[in-house]
Amino acid sequence: MPTGLETRTFLVQASRPGGGTTFRLREAQSRAALAGDLRREKLLLVKALALPAWVGRGSATLPVKDQVVLNEQLGHLLARGVPLVEALEVVTGTVTPASRPVIELMRQRVSAGSSFADACRSTGVFDDVTVAVYRAAERTGDLAGSAKQLAVTARRAMALRGGALTMLAYPLVTLAVCFLVAFVMIVFIVPTMVDSLLQSDGANIPWFTRAMAATGSFINDFLPFFLLGFFGLVTLLIISRKAIAAVALRAMRAAPLFGPVLLAQESARFFSTLAAMTRSGVPLADALGTANQAIGHPRLRSQMERLRTRLVEGGVLRVLIDQVDALPLATRRLLIAAERSGDLDAAFNSLASDMTDEVERRSARLMALLQPVLIIFMFTVVGSIILSLLIPMINSTGQIGGP
Repeated sequence: MPTGLETRTFLVQASRPGGGTTFRLREAQSRAALAGDLRREKLLLVKALALPAWVGRGSATLPVKDQVVLNEQLGHLLARGVPLVEALEVVTGTVTPASRPVIELMRQRVSAGSSFADACRSTGVFDDVTVAVYRAAERTGDLAGSAKQLAVTARRAMALRGGALTMLAYPLVTLAVCFLVAFVMIVFIVPTMVDSLLQSDGANIPWFTRAMAATGSFINDFLPFFLLGFFGLVTLLIISRKAIAAVALRAMRAAPLFGPVLLAQESARFFSTLAAMTRSGVPLADALGTANQAIGHPRLRSQMERLRTRLVEGGVLRVLIDQVDALPLATRRLLIAAERSGDLDAAFNSLASDMTDEVERRSARLMALLQPVLIIFMFTVVGSIILSLLIPMINSTGQIGGP
């Protein structure tokens, strides 16, 4: 279903008020909308080249940081009696330029009489959880409080995403640097050094050094083809990145070091979602149906889906919670106590916060373990290449200094 927010990516040349021009990539629905966005930034559009659809995102999206801004602004302004249309007008000026068409369309549709939840759904950039929370909040008349809760949830999502990126980026960057150094040494340094040693009288070069030099010479002779194959492999990886990510995620869940971190991440998202939905008056069974979509861990998801099914059938919540052994015992006991006292909303919020902190602690411990492992791996790869050069040089020096 069209959302009315199809955007294109433009290569923009714009002039500054004080003189000079700037070039940048920007997304907008049209050149007229692009010119309007630039005017708000005190820039004058000079030229705009529309790029192919695959260069950009293809449709407007709302980054997590803009979701935080949207919900925080709505929470503060609505709580002080500012009308929703005016609050959205304020938000339009505070989000990033790429997200302004989304907020502006929401403002227009709310001004035309649409409900806020329907306006959000019509943009196509909000998930089912957010729309459900807004819809329930409008029914209860507490849109400001729900927006504040969603801002907290979005901030937790940013923290979780940042921790995940750090956890993945460090080993990937380290391995990339390691293999790049090894490639340069094997292709350019080792063959040159071996040729110099072969020209020395009585040079004794081990077989593994000769093999490494032959490999480097072969790659050097056909370097354009190797580079072409490398870029082809990178392109293939980019195209199939979703399938590769799914396989890697399954492997990481089964790994003893990464598995607990991922389980804590998904638990934090799950309880954050429940906290936002139950805070807005969504029935627990409906909230579980939506929150379960945030769980990727097979065991936890199957148990939570079974809990929801049996809850709908009339099961006792405290008994069903105790059967979810994928969650830690302390978590289950806290939920059971909260269910007895009728304070599940606060328990969900507390658990979401605790799980976010647990992800940070586990990620820090994991990084502390990965650092020496990666150092040893780098030493093994690069050190073996260095030793393959040092051994023949030492042998050659010994022969020269001998009788």
